[in-house]
Amino acid sequence: MSESGEDSKTEEEVVVAPATKTAAAPKNKLARATLLRPVLLLSLLAVAAAGYMFVEDRRAQQLAERSVKSLERLESRVAALHRSLSALDSSVAELAESDTGISSQIESLQSDVDKRAGLLDTLPGRLSNLEKSVASITGASTGTRDTWLLGEAEYYMQIANAQLQLAGNPHLAALALGMADDRIAQMANPALTAVRRAIANELAALEIMSKPDVEGITLTLASLARVVESLPLKGDAGDAASDIGAEDAQLSGAARAWASIKGAFSGLIKVTTPDETDAILITPNAERLIRSNLALQLQAARLALLRNEQAIFDQSLDDADAWLTLYFDTGSAPVAGARETIAEIRDGVFAVTAPDISESLRLIRQFRALPEPAQ
Repeated sequence: MSESGEDSKTEEEVVVAPATKTAAAPKNKLARATLLRPVLLLSLLAVAAAGYMFVEDRRAQQLAERSVKSLERLESRVAALHRSLSALDSSVAELAESDTGISSQIESLQSDVDKRAGLLDTLPGRLSNLEKSVASITGASTGTRDTWLLGEAEYYMQIANAQLQLAGNPHLAALALGMADDRIAQMANPALTAVRRAIANELAALEIMSKPDVEGITLTLASLARVVESLPLKGDAGDAASDIGAEDAQLSGAARAWASIKGAFSGLIKVTTPDETDAILITPNAERLIRSNLALQLQAARLALLRNEQAIFDQSLDDADAWLTLYFDTGSAPVAGARETIAEIRDGVFAVTAPDISESLRLIRQFRALPEPAQ
């Protein structure tokens, strides 16, 4: 009995052991699958995050490239506008050489220049809007923004120096310096305090600078050019010619012919007394040329004033005064008044010395030359 009992127990253990191993295997697989699910989920999330970051970086890079292209197009438009202004100046210079309709053409050209100057005045606003767009781009670093602002500030300082020294326009120079100061203030860098102090001193110098009344002087020269036709000349060639015509009308045919021949030969030789050395015989044909030339000299001085060309301005006024002295009756009140007006204009323009506003430009260039850790 005992042997049979042991044999049966052994068989039961043999039968039960494989069944237990078979049941434990699915449980291990299920545990492994449960552990792998969070790992796979985290991997998928990491891949999705990396893809999203790549797409965002690519989008920011495309926006930056578009902004740079927009800036390049805007700079090309500004360059084209400057070229058109230069061409306009050359056309005005050519127009000054002719006397046909010069006043009306100069006024139309001046209005065109004013319109173009208005377009240039709106350019800073457009650049400011573009800067705001660039600053709002995702991924733009602070260093890139500061470099951009420094470059803009230096550009506006160069414009201020050019407007004051070359164009003689302190108003635009002060406007450009103010815009440069705004760009530096946006950086909030204490190292640029000396630059801002120099800009403040230069703006104060421009503010107290006495500015000539260019508009009033231009209008005065235009008025003088219009009254040239009414200024009295030396002698009275028109009345003499009318007197000769009246005398010829009273003579007979042969006597009129002899008087014409006598007058022609008598004009070849002229005896001048010592008291009449300054007297000049002005014919009716020469009178028109004299008046036209004087008007052209005044218009040339007007153009030189608008273009800040002091040498041409002074020379044109000197020529106009010499022309008045040589051909016009200096004893008459209109001619004397015209000469006094020319003298006042010549002494009142270009007498102001422009202040030096290059200190801020020099300081900002020194700052940009420093290495980045020193900045």
